[in-house]
Amino acid sequence: MVIKGKKQRAAMEKVDRLAKYTFNDAVQLALDTSHSKFDETVDIAVRLGVDPRHADQMVRGTVVLPNGVGKTVRVLVFAKGEKEKEALETGADYAGSDEYVEKIQKGWLEFDKTVATPDMMTVVSKLGRILGPRGMMPNAKLGTVTFEVAKAVKEIKAGKIDFKVEKAGIVHAPMGKVSFGARKILENVAAFMDTVMRLKPPASKGTYVKSIALSTTMGPGIKVDPGYVKDLKELSA
Repeated sequence: MVIKGKKQRAAMEKVDRLAKYTFNDAVQLALDTSHSKFDETVDIAVRLGVDPRHADQMVRGTVVLPNGVGKTVRVLVFAKGEKEKEALETGADYAGSDEYVEKIQKGWLEFDKTVATPDMMTVVSKLGRILGPRGMMPNAKLGTVTFEVAKAVKEIKAGKIDFKVEKAGIVHAPMGKVSFGARKILENVAAFMDTVMRLKPPASKGTYVKSIALSTTMGPGIKVDPGYVKDLKELSA
């Protein structure tokens, strides 16, 4: 039996479990029900009408959230020569080649995201078993295998996130911190949902967005009516 604390029970009582809110109301309610001493993350979960077991129904992409996620992201760039120098000048935390491959093989993982120039992938591929399960492997489809390392580093530092639909057809993503306030969270949600909508697979039939829920790290889930997605267009423009 799970015993809920007084603050958690009070937060849950503010949410109508049967109601589907507008994005404005849901975001504000998520902030109002945040009760932890730390700055909680606001998360979004979107259930899509796709079957990710089929390649033509996979939904995967990236989006630069206009207000970031409220976290300092440490970036490692695998590059040599001028591209290594370019990465460091742009703001990468680390840049290099074989020496970082060796460090990672020995257990070093003091970074959050990686970028690699295409010519480095033969070497970086040795790290597949280490970085792959952690979602940290450079990927051309996500824009992290590129000679445009400056652009890639800037986007990651500015709040670029990647997402992928899970087996159950659900996409999860962080939308920022409670301290951002409602407006910034809404702007991030708008940018995220705009990207998800544009990635609708042609093979997906019927209702694409089946349900949406917002929550903070320790707060209750708050249902959003998918019909209000269209109202976010002005914020994502």
